[in-house]
Amino acid sequence: MDLLRLYEWIDIKAIFIFSFVFLLLSDYIRHKVPKNFPPGPWALAIIGHLHRIDHTKTHLQLAKFAEKYGDILHIRILGPRIVILSGYKRVKEVYTQQGDNLADRPVFPIINDISEDKGLVVANGYKWKQQRRFALSTLRTFGMGKKSLEPSIHLECCFLNEAFSNENGQPFDPQILLNNAVSNVICVLVFGNRFEYSDHDFQSLLKNINEAVFLDGSFWAQLYNSFPWLMRLLPGPHKKIFTLWQGVIDFVKEKVNAHRVDYDPSNPRDYIDCFLAEMEKLKDDTAAGFDVENLCFCAVDLFVAGTESTSTTLYWGLLYMIKYPEIQAKVQEEIDRVVGGSRQPSLSDKDNMPFTNAVIHEIQRFGNTDPLNFPRATVEDTQIGKYFLPKGTIVTSSLTSVLFDESEWETPHSFNLGHFLDAEGKFRRRDAFLPFSLGKRVCPGEQLARMELFLLFSSLLQRFTFSSPAGVEPNLDYRLGTTRCPKPYKLCVVSR
Repeated sequence: MDLLRLYEWIDIKAIFIFSFVFLLLSDYIRHKVPKNFPPGPWALAIIGHLHRIDHTKTHLQLAKFAEKYGDILHIRILGPRIVILSGYKRVKEVYTQQGDNLADRPVFPIINDISEDKGLVVANGYKWKQQRRFALSTLRTFGMGKKSLEPSIHLECCFLNEAFSNENGQPFDPQILLNNAVSNVICVLVFGNRFEYSDHDFQSLLKNINEAVFLDGSFWAQLYNSFPWLMRLLPGPHKKIFTLWQGVIDFVKEKVNAHRVDYDPSNPRDYIDCFLAEMEKLKDDTAAGFDVENLCFCAVDLFVAGTESTSTTLYWGLLYMIKYPEIQAKVQEEIDRVVGGSRQPSLSDKDNMPFTNAVIHEIQRFGNTDPLNFPRATVEDTQIGKYFLPKGTIVTSSLTSVLFDESEWETPHSFNLGHFLDAEGKFRRRDAFLPFSLGKRVCPGEQLARMELFLLFSSLLQRFTFSSPAGVEPNLDYRLGTTRCPKPYKLCVVSR
């Protein structure tokens, strides 16, 4: 009997050892460092550099790695190796000179399981080119990036100002109202209508988007991307990601279905109507992706991308205004002098408001809303600097390293308006100001975001003075997911 137990123990031990060795060999073969690949920290088998990275400060730790390993390095967290580009000069060089070689998106299992690689953000090749071209031309037709959209944003400014005024000077968290206001601008372009701030279902949807975007950048999402076959079977926080995104997808599908019912090809109202018309024109070109299912995911991408980063930047902006009341007062003085109080600030005022323009740019730089650019992938074998990157290598840039580049900014780690003002107080442009990235995958909504930031921010500062609740010191702490967002805070508004 004892001998039998010994055999059983040996068998179990042998199976364990074999499995462990198999995992190590499999990991080594799958993730073997290619010849002449960019350097990186020493990694452990299977987990890579997981033990060396605090996921609440990934962007800061990558900066430390760059100091040691250079502006082209690689890291690995559980899954494949990722090449990181750091510093303005390197990022600009690669994204402009190697743009065609870095036009693809890598395939992430968690995204693939949600959208099956449909939509605008993760599409590649011919489909991506067709969808991006169509989206840009269509949204421009409806005013994106043009003065013709200004009245729509002005209307939203009025609604937002009224909502702030209704708080009656009591402490409140402005995040969801800012989300709603910014989202309404893109909603008019995509869905043909805006949503009232009293629409609790829509505000609940926006909160879910905030949480989904945060979880997409979490350790659980990385774990899922590394071991999808296992994580699909296991319970855990990663399941919430699918639930949250499914709610957003269902919302958009309802909008698409409603449009299909009363669609009039002779009178397109918005992006969805135009997409439906394009489906008829290109019904024989299936590779272009003009079908109902892809329409839903393209609309989701526009809806979310047109909401999240801009509203988060404004959320940072109001926090900085209560943190630096002397800067807030100077913005208000300039608005009073240039615009007055009888009309709303206009885009035509922008050139005459260098201080306000500088404040908005410094909010974008210092707020660092998108610290890590959405990853790209090499379309073919690529040489970057002296290093070789095989086809399919994941490449991303540290926008933190660009916006805080010590060789480009005088005091990168301080909120300093001198970064965008010359000695005479005139606004100056900076080449290293790249919050929207650059190259083939530059943010398509850059012009819209710039319009919204100037008009919404200046409208709020024209109407209100912002301060912290009594006895509360403004806190610049953040939480890091896909975006870098302030931790929830409250402020008080007083009408001017």
